[in-house]
Amino acid sequence: MTNTRLAIKLPGLDLKNPIIPASGCFGFGQEYAKYYDINRLGSIMIKATTAEMRFGNPTPRVAETPSGMLNAIGLQNPGVDAVIAEKLPWLAEHCPDLPIIANVAGFSNAEYALVTEKISKVKNVSAIELNISCPNVDHGNNGLLIGQVPELAYDAVKAAVSVSSVPVYVKLTPSVADITTIAKAVEDAGATGFTMINTLVGMRFSLQTRQPIIANGTGGMSGPAIFPVALKLIRQVAQVSNLPIIGMGGVDSAEDVLEMIIAGASAIGIGTANFTDPFICPKIIETLPEVMDKYGITDLETFIRECQEAIRG
Repeated sequence: MTNTRLAIKLPGLDLKNPIIPASGCFGFGQEYAKYYDINRLGSIMIKATTAEMRFGNPTPRVAETPSGMLNAIGLQNPGVDAVIAEKLPWLAEHCPDLPIIANVAGFSNAEYALVTEKISKVKNVSAIELNISCPNVDHGNNGLLIGQVPELAYDAVKAAVSVSSVPVYVKLTPSVADITTIAKAVEDAGATGFTMINTLVGMRFSLQTRQPIIANGTGGMSGPAIFPVALKLIRQVAQVSNLPIIGMGGVDSAEDVLEMIIAGASAIGIGTANFTDPFICPKIIETLPEVMDKYGITDLETFIRECQEAIRG
């Protein structure tokens, strides 16, 4: 049964609750659907999709860390045509009322535009998450991510927005000196909102081989350890932009959800917590009303508005 206290609306997204499994941590929904009714979720961010099939990076590409994990999957996916032909129809059949956010990745503005144009035309895709910040692939640019350079970020977002049939939310990297300059460039390019943060970059070493555990050398660090970093960066962006933020980074409880909303988010992505507890999303949805009662929160839409008014004066 839907609890109307949890419902929120964002551009392109009418959510029964703010809980959204983050891209790369939920596949295309089919695996988790074996364990619970994924229609209970607010939305799903499907796995990153590129123009062509990608097998990703060599293994090992996952390593545990204190309070988190490293991953260097490398955008493994079947390619946009296969996603449109095979993955999205399954979601349309089994989750006809569930808003789908399609994560679009690429290595050039032309690829961002191509994938965005194709996938945004699919009926059950409600929004695009433009991934300009994956830390586990070589984008050229002298080792810099597109999302680390305001001019490059602007051009990539402009290319996608110009051909998209749905709102475009842009995924921001924490690996920048000043995230607000990137946010402003992305907003100027026509983005609808932000998703943030992507993973930090880290390493682990084997004592036995004295080599990096991750074959790629480095990996994206996620999990509870990065939660305070996410809060800080979300607050920074919320102070300079009125665009909605889908916050993510280490969230694994209803309390974390409310704290991230206080920081400036309007909806919440759940990532690594899905690996430690496959039922974490429905658990958070179930416990949110009780935690809201504890802190005198009547409904999330009002709470979000009050928090954002406090941030922006």
